[in-house]
Amino acid sequence: MMSRNDSSEASDRFAYLQTLVTEFQDTDSEEAKEQVLANLANFAYDPKNTEYLKDLQVADLFLDMLTEENENFVEFGMGGLCNLSMDPECRDIILQSSGISLVTNCLSSQREETVLSAITTLMNLTTPASSPQITEPGILQCMLRFSLSESPRLRNLAAVFLQDCCTQDQVARAEQQMQGQQTAVGIPLPKD
Repeated sequence: MMSRNDSSEASDRFAYLQTLVTEFQDTDSEEAKEQVLANLANFAYDPKNTEYLKDLQVADLFLDMLTEENENFVEFGMGGLCNLSMDPECRDIILQSSGISLVTNCLSSQREETVLSAITTLMNLTTPASSPQITEPGILQCMLRFSLSESPRLRNLAAVFLQDCCTQDQVARAEQQMQGQQTAVGIPLPKD
């Protein structure tokens, strides 16, 4: 049961998050939008906020950011989605909103943080139903390239993806396909 204090803290929390979302929608300042997005992405990390963020449709806001020109919007949107995607209900919302293709597009970002969040999000979005889309050859080839990255974080996360989300057969097939197209231009590795 919630005590009086808990329920007033909860309504304060919701009101604050609602203020952030409204500020994001109302401001024309790119800088203010970036600040609000960064805050929302951080709040998405705390499971206490998940219900409120769902009510405020923040997952949709984060998804909208993934196609923005502003790299900070993309990075904070991807980070926020990454945090929300740990929650099964949020995961379903993301999956129903064509989230896989939007997140997959972020794998080609020049920003390592964005790419790391995208890989983690894809891992969180993997369900029996979504697995075929998440382990399609293009994504696996991308992960194989990342597993050769100079960045230890990227290399290790890609290796975990290949190990946890894919069968050995899928990885072997993707490796064979890559050997057949060494001349093809791949997704560029992010710059540090």
